[in-house]
Amino acid sequence: MKTVRIVLWAAVLVVAAVLGWLSYEMTASKDSAASGPFGVPFDLVAQDGKPITQAAFTGKPTALFFGFTHCPEVCPTTLFELNGWLEKVDPDGTKLQAYFISVDPERDTPDILGQYVSNVSKRITGISGSPDKVMEMVKGFRVYAKKVPLDEAKPEGDYTMDHTASVFLLDGAGRFTGTIAYGENPDTALKKLENLLKG
Repeated sequence: MKTVRIVLWAAVLVVAAVLGWLSYEMTASKDSAASGPFGVPFDLVAQDGKPITQAAFTGKPTALFFGFTHCPEVCPTTLFELNGWLEKVDPDGTKLQAYFISVDPERDTPDILGQYVSNVSKRITGISGSPDKVMEMVKGFRVYAKKVPLDEAKPEGDYTMDHTASVFLLDGAGRFTGTIAYGENPDTALKKLENLLKG
């Protein structure tokens, strides 16, 4: 009986040690993620046709929004609101930058994206590129995006995109600091951007 107890206690200690190690590893992993740039390295194309990489999201605080030009309501509304917030918190346009990344690169070429974004804002830069590279970047930034056929009987026909509708906020080192939800109270959104600038 004594031997059984010793074996049981030994098993409990081993399990506790394993759980402790796992807890430490998970915490260390989260701390490491929080201290490094958000997302993954990428090599895409800005709306002016020039290459753009993750380095663009450093140097100053950044607002990122993922959407597409055929978006009926969420994307144009968010771009319009974001432009207004940028003008209020950073009138000179020197402290805060913003990007609109297409989740529909098959239709959103850099040129088309540039025309679309320019109709709403001079402060926001569009990003697109080859479909494979864009979707790799989208997944790496933990953004949901899925093609949805407008007619289920014709999956290869016209489509829309389901996608994350939040604006991602990054600090000057490219680290994730929070989001602005679609439809968020404008005063709250402005406060979040002001806090982002204070760093």
